Amino acid sequence: MADQGLTPQWRTSARSSGGACVEVQTRPDVVLIRDSKDREGGVLSFDRATFGEFLGALKSDRLDPS
Repeated sequence: MADQGLTPQWRTSARSSGGACVEVQTRPDVVLIRDSKDREGGVLSFDRATFGEFLGALKSDRLDPS
């Protein structure tokens, strides 16, 4: 049976540029992130709530870079 779009797809982040590329795959319970230059490498997995909190912190500039 053909895929017909049911398999979750990786998408490149809109913020990726200059070699700092990540790909994201969203599923009902988790968000997966990988390096687009090393697709066979490791994948980070976050529950959706934690990933949402992380994005909120990024958008509001609440992360301490030190």
